Amino acid sequence: MAPVAGVASESAGTEAGAGADVGVPAIARVWPVGVRPSVLRGWEPPATPYGPGHRGVDLAAAPGSPVRAVAAGRVAFAGRVAGRGVVTVELAGTGLRTTYEPVRPSVAEGAQVGAGDVVGVVEAGAHCGASACVHWGLLRGGTYLNPLSLLPPWLLGRGPSRLLPVLTG
Repeated sequence: MAPVAGVASESAGTEAGAGADVGVPAIARVWPVGVRPSVLRGWEPPATPYGPGHRGVDLAAAPGSPVRAVAAGRVAFAGRVAGRGVVTVELAGTGLRTTYEPVRPSVAEGAQVGAGDVVGVVEAGAHCGASACVHWGLLRGGTYLNPLSLLPPWLLGRGPSRLLPVLTG
């Protein structure tokens, strides 16, 4: 079973929503893969621009699974980089862009996508070693940000409590 939404696996070492970046609007309407995928490796920002770290999050996903745009935008890139399929979506009106890899793109550069639109399928690949995953990244200009910051609390499973009506027979 997947970990509780919003809590990364022990190897990730942090709560999935921890390190949310200030100024990142919570505009995502879906996870890139699945409904509540396991976070195999969390966001680990580098101390310096070229220092070690993890510039995104790795989400568990089987090869062939659909990969969706988390929010509306325009496909800025769909192709191969260093032998891996990559899709980059510029998020409408935000100055942000998300990246997904390894993905076999089903969209072309310049295409408009809506939240939840399929942009490709997960490729078997090297990013997570023996585990299949999608690496999801977020950038503003050349600065990497925590992509989980895009997810509103209700997608992380941390929304407010809701009272339901009592039905009587």
